[in-house]
Amino acid sequence: MAEIKDPENTILIELKDGTVTIELLPDIAPLHCARIKELARAGAYDGVVFHRVIDGFMAQTGDVEHGNADKDGFNLRRAGTGGSDLPDLKQEFSGVPHDRGTLGAARSQNPNSANSQFFINFGDNHFLNRQYTVYGRVISGMEHVDAITRGEPPANPDKMISMKVAADAAS
Repeated sequence: MAEIKDPENTILIELKDGTVTIELLPDIAPLHCARIKELARAGAYDGVVFHRVIDGFMAQTGDVEHGNADKDGFNLRRAGTGGSDLPDLKQEFSGVPHDRGTLGAARSQNPNSANSQFFINFGDNHFLNRQYTVYGRVISGMEHVDAITRGEPPANPDKMISMKVAADAAS
């Protein structure tokens, strides 16, 4: 496991195969980093499925409104269509490239429509540069991301068992 330099700006995602550690980039995208931490601290991401997983491209998740497989009435067809109760975020595009393992903000055609959904890049996806906000990077556990079930949506999607801010995790 990689050394965690800043526990307040590190996210721990528990997947079926193990923990993915993501270092956030608050100097690059402070609004997006604050949002993922707020939702993680509320437990909003726990049980949320990876609803769009494209081999060689990325794994998308984070629909806290419609994507929670642990909630009654979960409908996989609706996963990916929602966000959170919080307002959409203004884009924070930067020169940070969409390299393998980076965390990007999912959005609609409107650049200022990111909310709770995000994706982790399986490869270098530089065609996304300066069009989607990059706000973190996997520092350990990328092999667990690589093992996420593929599909749009997958027939039996993997989910985030839990997401925590490292500063809050039991030491």
